[in-house]
Amino acid sequence: MLDRITPVILTRNEQPNLARTLGQLTWAREVIVVDSESTDETPQIARSFPNVRLVTRRFDDLATQWTFAVAQVTTEWMLTLDADYFVPEAFTRELASLAPDADVSGYESSFLYAIAGRPLRATLYTPRAVLLRTARATFYMDGHTQRVLVDGRVLPLRERLIHDDRKPLRAFIARQRKYMRDEAAKLRTANPRTLNGPARLRRLRVVAPLVIVPYLLFARGLILDGRAGLHYAFERFLAEAILSAELFRRGR
Repeated sequence: MLDRITPVILTRNEQPNLARTLGQLTWAREVIVVDSESTDETPQIARSFPNVRLVTRRFDDLATQWTFAVAQVTTEWMLTLDADYFVPEAFTRELASLAPDADVSGYESSFLYAIAGRPLRATLYTPRAVLLRTARATFYMDGHTQRVLVDGRVLPLRERLIHDDRKPLRAFIARQRKYMRDEAAKLRTANPRTLNGPARLRRLRVVAPLVIVPYLLFARGLILDGRAGLHYAFERFLAEAILSAELFRRGR
């Protein structure tokens, strides 16, 4: 199965993460990295791996960038990754063992979230379809992020990917400022009846930042993860505070 899969990674200034991720993909005949005009060492790192094909494209939005990336893939399957995803050996072994029926078009992975290599016992990061039949995947925007529409059955994977972003906090804040502008626009225009519970809570503006820290630390037990748990809770507080400020600034 592995020879039928092309890993694909989107990058923009991923110097702290990319080598670690590419180092786990030496099994792939080709890895496609679509770079959004990075200004750090990301392109040089990508070129240092002999199985990587680097393509540069100016960024417009994530769905369009992924659609462009799909067009570069020549294999039946693609493994869609962020540069801060770490692919454990057990995950790769599971990929190698897959024998999908014709009606199976994707596989969904859960995530183990880590802070500086320290795994957390819980996360708000939701499962997503990562292994896709190339011809049956369509990407679209939903608020600040992309979603994928898969034509066919999607099955769960047993093994988890690891999300471990090593970029500094200032990069996280800069990214959230952009993301939350888009998320605020989505929340302002959406029919409230179509929103899930967390999204409705976010529309209240002041509530989500107040509840997110105690929810993560005590309801989800991250207080037991020490500094890593505190760091993650602080990141999520910052994200919710930025979203609330954006909603206040522009109004509902």
